[in-house]
Amino acid sequence: MGLIIAIIILGIAIAVIAFFLMRSILVPKRVESLRTLLRQNKTQAVIKAAKQLIAKDTRNADAHYLLGLAYDQENKQELALMELKAVNQIGNFDGLVEEVPFRQKIAELYAKFNQPEEALKEYLLLLKREPNKAEYYYCVGRIFEDRNRSDKAARYYRKTCELDSRNAEARARLGLLLYRSKRSVEARAELDAAVRLQPDNHEAWYYIGKILKDSRDCIAAMSAFEKSSREPGLKVKSLIERGGCLITLGSLDRAVSELERAAKLADEGSNESLYARYFLSHCYEKMRRIEQAVEEWEFIYSKKPNFRDVAEKLSKYQELRTDDRMKDYLTLGRDQFLEVCKRLTEALGLSVRDVRGIDNGAEVVAVESTSKWRNARAMPKLIRYLRVADIIDESTVRDTHEEMRKQGVTRGLIVTSSTFSRLAQDYAENRPIDLYAKDRLQSLLQQIQL
Repeated sequence: MGLIIAIIILGIAIAVIAFFLMRSILVPKRVESLRTLLRQNKTQAVIKAAKQLIAKDTRNADAHYLLGLAYDQENKQELALMELKAVNQIGNFDGLVEEVPFRQKIAELYAKFNQPEEALKEYLLLLKREPNKAEYYYCVGRIFEDRNRSDKAARYYRKTCELDSRNAEARARLGLLLYRSKRSVEARAELDAAVRLQPDNHEAWYYIGKILKDSRDCIAAMSAFEKSSREPGLKVKSLIERGGCLITLGSLDRAVSELERAAKLADEGSNESLYARYFLSHCYEKMRRIEQAVEEWEFIYSKKPNFRDVAEKLSKYQELRTDDRMKDYLTLGRDQFLEVCKRLTEALGLSVRDVRGIDNGAEVVAVESTSKWRNARAMPKLIRYLRVADIIDESTVRDTHEEMRKQGVTRGLIVTSSTFSRLAQDYAENRPIDLYAKDRLQSLLQQIQL
């Protein structure tokens, strides 16, 4: 009886040994065949077989890994990440799973699904394995940059460039960080290197344009922004920047063209839309197309009431809605405006000797029409008519006084469609200059034929 039991036990032991022996031979072969199928892009077959292997052994790291790669090939990255996490938990890299390619893939997926801490851990592990791999330093730099750790990001980008001097992306990112740190000279060097290596790096061209614009080199800046505008995501911003350059150059018509394109392309209500319209309204105001400027300010106000000084602009130009004469004064073309200034001068009881256009207005030299004393010498008076929305400050009154001295004129008058600052009023108080603000101008306009 004992002999029979011993034989049975021996048989069971042999069977178990045979099972594990066969398994140790057949499972690796089956896993290897799955890798072959994966290389042949037969992902469905891999998925089915890998799931069967995992059902028999949940800690089969190779099966989890191949299943993850199959999901990745089918663009099912969330499922792929789940399987690769299982591999990480098992932590067995003795079989088919090669640690470096595995960590590269899982780090990529962590980053894709906004898990920067996990991605960072993987890249730091990779750096321990391959400390001279520039790509890892670049990826770590991107993670730190996204987390607003610019100092650390810059260090990793610099290390990337040390290891791979032809990495255009690293140079561009480093240049951008240096620009934001107001280190324009260093930023320009990195960005120039980036576009030499990668001429279609549109973001680098955009920031080169910003640096050139900041240094007032608007012609070169416009060329850079033209290149950056070829990237759809930068097109509106680049058009706005080109418009700003043209404003600086005094080419308002061309600026309007660029800014109108930007406003049309921008998403309604977006920051780009508001800035495009704001600078467009600035051009319209300078060109005396005040009604169009007001339309832009009203649009901006409807989307964002506290945007820059839009509310103040609308308040200053509210006469356009209620006073047609003030509207004409503000919007007439140059020649018609000079004619109105002549009539306003005559309404003051003066005869016009000379009239000329100046920035934001006109300048008239006039004398009294008649004198009570037959032999009295007619004393000239310098009058400046200004059509601006901003408060007139002391410098404008001072400049008028200096012009009076140059021309040998003893009396002066400034007439404006806005108001005067307290300092401007104090300066004029003890000098031979009268100040007529908006209300006095409105009274004068009522006395003439427009």
